[in-house]
Amino acid sequence: MMRRRTTLLTSCTALALALGATACGGGPVSAGGGGKSLSGQTITVAGVWSGSEQKNFQKVLDAFTEKTGAKTQFVSTGDNVSTVVGSKIEGGNAPDVVMVPQVGVLQQFAEKGWLKPLSKTTEQSVDTNYASVWKKYGSVDDNFYGLYFKAAHKSTVWYSPDALDQAGVKPPTTYDAMLKAGHTVSDSGLAAFSVAGQDGWTLTDWFENIYLSQAGPEKYDALAAHKLKWTDPTVVKALTTLGKLFKDKQLIAGGQKEALNTDFPGSVEKVFGPEPKAGMVYEGDFVAGVAKDQFGKKIGQDANFFPFPAVDGGKAPVVSGGDAAVVLKDGKNQKAAMKFLEYLATPEASAVWAKAGGFLSPNKKLDLASYGDDITRETAKSLIAAGDSVRFDMSDQAPAAFGGTKGAGEWKLLQDFLRDPSNPKATAAELEKAAAKAYQG
Repeated sequence: MMRRRTTLLTSCTALALALGATACGGGPVSAGGGGKSLSGQTITVAGVWSGSEQKNFQKVLDAFTEKTGAKTQFVSTGDNVSTVVGSKIEGGNAPDVVMVPQVGVLQQFAEKGWLKPLSKTTEQSVDTNYASVWKKYGSVDDNFYGLYFKAAHKSTVWYSPDALDQAGVKPPTTYDAMLKAGHTVSDSGLAAFSVAGQDGWTLTDWFENIYLSQAGPEKYDALAAHKLKWTDPTVVKALTTLGKLFKDKQLIAGGQKEALNTDFPGSVEKVFGPEPKAGMVYEGDFVAGVAKDQFGKKIGQDANFFPFPAVDGGKAPVVSGGDAAVVLKDGKNQKAAMKFLEYLATPEASAVWAKAGGFLSPNKKLDLASYGDDITRETAKSLIAAGDSVRFDMSDQAPAAFGGTKGAGEWKLLQDFLRDPSNPKATAAELEKAAAKAYQG
């Protein structure tokens, strides 16, 4: 699973110069000092990653081993990270570190008393090298538990330049223009969009971008905190806007039925695989990693993106998020785990995955030259430039029962809506019922 996040396309020459002047990993790294100080120790790290993401994170683990002598073991949890980690803790087999993909899950772990506050060294690195929003989302009741290692830009629509060129369309800047461009693409013989309806989280991302642009950031924050009900007219309006796409068989590759049987990697394959079925796929910057690693596409030439367009005269949305590393109290090797997080807080650790691709770091000290292509470099630059104005993925802020569980809550209800988008008001009522239950739990 790849739930990730965002950016503002702003001019930041001064920032680029400042970053360019920063050596990547040139300073001292407090990951146990020199001389393989953690030899003989092993840490277990659990996370949702699989495929190319897991392979690339393994390079970071290997670099930590090389530096400290500590061995590492990665456990892939699949989508239901909270359930898997909970059962491992109960079984006396807790991992040392968990890479948590949702703010709501991090809060849940903290409330259950599962987490250890991070070391002062890690906290100082974050205070110095990150925008304060990242620390805020990693903290519960003023305790700093979660280090955001991997971020994402979740307001990107990826496309095949060939497909758009053949149809004679340019990247659109409004939602209506995007649907219109989609019809032109489908008239030229290729479906407009590949939609990953089998993975409910992708559908929440569609909704969130539309809602943030259409309803604005204050309403977005209120809905994320469930201070605004899902039956609010702004929610019904956003669902109606999303429904325009969902019910249009010309726009979705294979129609609704095929979309519901397409997972995220499959949705990327439909655009960038050997037999293209669609011209565009909406998802975060990590689409680039799949297009490059699995289908050999050159980012910027064979695969490109445009910012998710503005809806109904609103501002273009900026939705972000990421994976936070936490240390479990029940883990067997907390000392090495804390050193691992100190390492993850360094630009040196981020540079390892940045070179491999499919990765963005919120760490301002990471040299932008570490990224392997210009498109990713631009995305990373604008993520840093967005500072505290990024809005976190809404479903990631919700309790896991509502915003982060396969076959339940928002994921399932938006899949039902994709299947039949005819009654946005009824869907909003179902969403409110599920949210009310989850937020009380």
